[in-house]
Parts: sequence; structure tokens; C-alpha cells
Amino acid sequence: MATDSSSTSSNDKPRRARRTRMTGAERRQQLLEIGRTLFAAKGFEGTSVEEIAAKAGVSKPVVYEHFGGKEGLYAVVVDREMRRLLEMVTSSLTAGHPRELCEQAAFALLDYIEEYTDGFRILVRDSPIPQSTGSFASLISDIATQVEDILGREFKSRGFDPKLAPLYAQALVGMVALTGQWWLDVRRPKKAEVAAHLVNLAWHGLDGLEPKPRLIGHRKA
Repeated sequence: MATDSSSTSSNDKPRRARRTRMTGAERRQQLLEIGRTLFAAKGFEGTSVEEIAAKAGVSKPVVYEHFGGKEGLYAVVVDREMRRLLEMVTSSLTAGHPRELCEQAAFALLDYIEEYTDGFRILVRDSPIPQSTGSFASLISDIATQVEDILGREFKSRGFDPKLAPLYAQALVGMVALTGQWWLDVRRPKKAEVAAHLVNLAWHGLDGLEPKPRLIGHRKA
């Protein structure tokens, strides 16, 4: 028996794909991820609210609603990356031997660069906004603070002045951080080899420290 086409159920008609509406938290996370990618590729000045909104498929007021503008979004992105890197470094310091601690710190930073390249590119740029939550320099200072106690104990056991531990902590962490910035683009040699050379310089330098270092040049002050 022939089927009357007029009796076709409305359920048989092609349905338009419905757009799933994001929750506020989901939209915020989406904007953070898009902002992170754009800031890493173009920098703060090179990224516009219009571009962020277009990538997210929303209007500019949505970005302002969540972050108050580009500055607010950038500040949150920087804060998240700083917390991530600091956590990776501090949680890695578990060894008992000072040399292995140096290795763990070097690997933690290189791991972060390798796994969160966009985040590191953002952090190594000087923040263009005064109200941002920090800078790479302040982050390095935070990490150095984590190893001051370790160096202080080592200095004391060797008869050195433990009050100088903060100075050496800044120097060691700064050395690793600057090498990391260089390795960010070249990626040679391999990560483990870079870590080995960093620790080689740091450890053998520490191993041969003079309790009271002296200057040999003409300038004494």
C-alpha cells in the first residue's frame, strides 16, 4: 500500500544542529585558553579584544563581562602560569643530596618549557600592565626562596656564612632560567643533556667555593 507523503511525521524532517550553550565557567575557560594562545604568539600589544572574541565566537562585551578587558584576561593567564611553574619546581625538590636537588630543579623548569611552551613564552615577556599579578623576575625570586633553606644548611655544614644563601640561590636559579629561555627556541641539545651541563657548572662551582672569595683584579670596590 502506497504511503501518503502528506502523513510524514514532523519528526522525520531534518533537524538543525543545536548549538550547545556554554556555562559561565566553560566560557571563561575557553577565553583563557584562547587568550593564552594569542598572547604567546603575538604578545600583549599584538593581541586585541576583537580577535579574542572572534576566536571564541562571541561579542566583545562577553570578554569584558568575564575579565573587564584584555588587561584582566592577561593578568589571570600570567597568574595561572606562574602558579603552575612554581608548583612544578617546588614539588620536584624531594631529594636529600644537594646535587640531585639541583638536577630536580633544572629538570622541573625544562619540563615546564617543554610541556607548557606557550605559558613560558608569556612569562618571559615583561608584563606591560602595572596591575598584573607578577613578572618572570618575581617568579624567579619566588623559586629562589624555595631553595634558600637548602643552600643555607649546605653552607652551614661547610663552614660558610648561611646568610649568603639567598644570594647564591638567586644566582643558581637565574642561571637555569636564562638557559631555559635560550633552550626555548633552539631545543638542542636534548633536555637531559642541558640539565646535566647546568648541574655540572652549578655543582662543581659550589664544590670549589672559597669561604671568603677574593678579587684578583685592580678594582676592589
